[in-house]
Amino acid sequence: MLTSLRNPRVREVVRLRNRRRRQRDGRFVIEGWRELRCAAEAGFPIGSLFFCPELPAGADAVLIRRFAEAGAECEETSRAVFERMSYRRSPDGLLAVAGTPDIGLDALAAGCAEPRAALWLVAAAIEVPGNLGAMLRSADAVGADGVLVADPKIDLFNPNVVRASIGALFSVPVAVAEAEAARAWLRAQGVCVVVADPTADTLWANANLAGALAIVIGSESAGVDDDWRRAADQTVRLPMAGRADSLNAASVAAVLLFEARRQRDVQSPG
Repeated sequence: MLTSLRNPRVREVVRLRNRRRRQRDGRFVIEGWRELRCAAEAGFPIGSLFFCPELPAGADAVLIRRFAEAGAECEETSRAVFERMSYRRSPDGLLAVAGTPDIGLDALAAGCAEPRAALWLVAAAIEVPGNLGAMLRSADAVGADGVLVADPKIDLFNPNVVRASIGALFSVPVAVAEAEAARAWLRAQGVCVVVADPTADTLWANANLAGALAIVIGSESAGVDDDWRRAADQTVRLPMAGRADSLNAASVAAVLLFEARRQRDVQSPG
């Protein structure tokens, strides 16, 4: 059992809160029973698992054994040590360290089973970890083929992105690229690029979202830039009947993704 707050392994986990450290080491932290259960179900490889039986999820012997059988090094900790490693105010007793996966663009195309009906979400310059995590959840919910994070302002493996995604980070193919590379990749795929823009003439419900498609959502503060507008095959907006002039970026993504899913279901009712 790990009981010392000065143990090198404890210190290494704590250091992974830092973005540069995560990028340098190629590792990140996954915390929480729901997140780790999703990682297990997706077959996502875990290097080390730390558990504290004094906390609720730390006593889940079935999940711990599942990771151990998959090759993870599982180690019990005291409550004080676990709380030191945790980034949550109320940790549940399970925390893992994993290697960062391949997030290149090629992984998206490889994971697309039907290119003619591809559905991708592009998160362009998103600034808030919770929004990016929520976008991943929506993409997972509609069965999207992947999420392309363009011009990232935040680290995809930020603990708050992992938490907000509630495990969708492990079930949805994800790539990270600079915006120009992302646009070039989308052109090569031959998909229709639909950009969410509050100044657009076309309402979301009147847009054709049934074919091979990439939905682009811009940053919370500025929306999409002119380069994305020029790259768009369609720009669409959501009607705003109240005093607010825009919606949360993750909310816009959810509305458009579910409309794209609905239109696909209408065309293929079976």
